[in-house]
Amino acid sequence: MTDPGERLRTSLAADVAVTPEFDSPIAMEAMRATRVLHAADQEPFPAPGRIRVVTIANQKGGVGKTTSTVNLGVALAMYGLRTLVIDLDPQGNASTALGVEHTVGTLSIYDALIGDNTLAEVVHPTTASPNLLCVPATIDLAGAEIELVSVVAREHRLRRSIETYLHELPAEERPHYVLIDCPPSLGLLTLNALVAGDEVLIPIQCEYYALEGLGQLLANIDLVRAHLNPGISVGTILLTMYDGRTKLADQVADEVRNHFGDLVLGTVIPRNVRVSEAPGYGQSVLTYDPGSRGSTSYVEAAREFAQRGVALPPAPAPPKAAPPPPVAGPPSVAALVLGEPVATPSPRGGHAT
Repeated sequence: MTDPGERLRTSLAADVAVTPEFDSPIAMEAMRATRVLHAADQEPFPAPGRIRVVTIANQKGGVGKTTSTVNLGVALAMYGLRTLVIDLDPQGNASTALGVEHTVGTLSIYDALIGDNTLAEVVHPTTASPNLLCVPATIDLAGAEIELVSVVAREHRLRRSIETYLHELPAEERPHYVLIDCPPSLGLLTLNALVAGDEVLIPIQCEYYALEGLGQLLANIDLVRAHLNPGISVGTILLTMYDGRTKLADQVADEVRNHFGDLVLGTVIPRNVRVSEAPGYGQSVLTYDPGSRGSTSYVEAAREFAQRGVALPPAPAPPKAAPPPPVAGPPSVAALVLGEPVATPSPRGGHAT
């Protein structure tokens, strides 16, 4: 199997083979930038067989969740697919990268989860593309974990909001993709995202630490599938922060590919300083430096991701929000996922924990 570094070098060399007049690094970068900037004039990405609600999760921080959410979302939108990004991280980094206001008082995902606002009322346009909308996160979301504890059907709050939003939109305005950016934890916010999604995209940094907590995430996805969302599954693995100068990156990439097989995208995201610089200007790397390797890689990853969605069977029209389950009954699966104490009947008729 060709290693990721070789694939990346082959991809870049292919441009030279097609257009030999662009034989210098500066000319190559200019050509790549032109392709991204004029994405609307090129062949659009294929639309998926149904609306794809994708949860982008990994409880380890710094592996590229937000960066991947933002840049995949921008790439999909620039190439003709309507995309909604939901920022579920209290830090609000996805909102920052998309140039969306997320100061205190801004209507945000917090108001949809805890308050009485609908998702349609908290959706904001972005500067990246008219096809890209964003539901921002404010610092208020940091308290949502505590406030959700006493809410009925707390694990279903986000799913019901998305279903209601999709149902109320005309068919021609519904997004092709809903991308949910999760916080670096396995709390109630991530649990809501897993219940809301149809598939999980896991970004994995090409270092061994990134693999250590992966088993716990997969175990939690299995719990959610068994108790709350039978349709959820791991659909995509994206290798990020690949450093072709080290053997370690190749070793980690090989281990991930051997274990997950075809779930791993063929495109890898290299370490690139432009990717890190872009959020400081309220942009994605595709708009900040469209000719960079980071931009090119995310466009190719988005193309491959979109092509995989074509084969999905069509789904019926989005249903109305399901009624909340009755309060009485067995303990919530959140107690299992989050490690909460589960109440059990005591011999004297009360409850012991």
